[in-house]
Amino acid sequence: MSGAIVSIISGILMSMQGVFNTEVTKQTSVWVSAAFVQFTALLVCLTAWLVTGREGSFKGILEVKPWYMLLGGVMGAFITYTVIVGMAHLGPAKAVLFIIAAQILAAYLIEVFGLFGAERVGFHITKLAGVLLFIAGIVVFKWQELFRQ
Repeated sequence: MSGAIVSIISGILMSMQGVFNTEVTKQTSVWVSAAFVQFTALLVCLTAWLVTGREGSFKGILEVKPWYMLLGGVMGAFITYTVIVGMAHLGPAKAVLFIIAAQILAAYLIEVFGLFGAERVGFHITKLAGVLLFIAGIVVFKWQELFRQ
């Protein structure tokens, strides 16, 4: 249950952050906004690490295997960029629908094929049906726009 609650909070925060970042971008630029987001995230993480007892060490980063697992920060920068641009072009609700659909599909493929060290779960038609149902929800959400032309 706590995993679900934390995930719900994460989704709410991601949506709010996208709106906030898009507004900051309008007043600065996309890369200035993204850099500020990443910099303030660094400050919060360092502060949290200091306050919570300094579990782990930065030396451990040098020992992470495989090395490509360290690309999360690089991905984070591009995630920030793509969320800002997506929300600016589509608006928050539509952008988040596409973002979540892509996340569900990518996460399912990662599990099915056991990519990047994830536990392999195998293919289940019901899970694929869930992904397709979500995509159908996007079509319904955009129905008026699709057939207005």
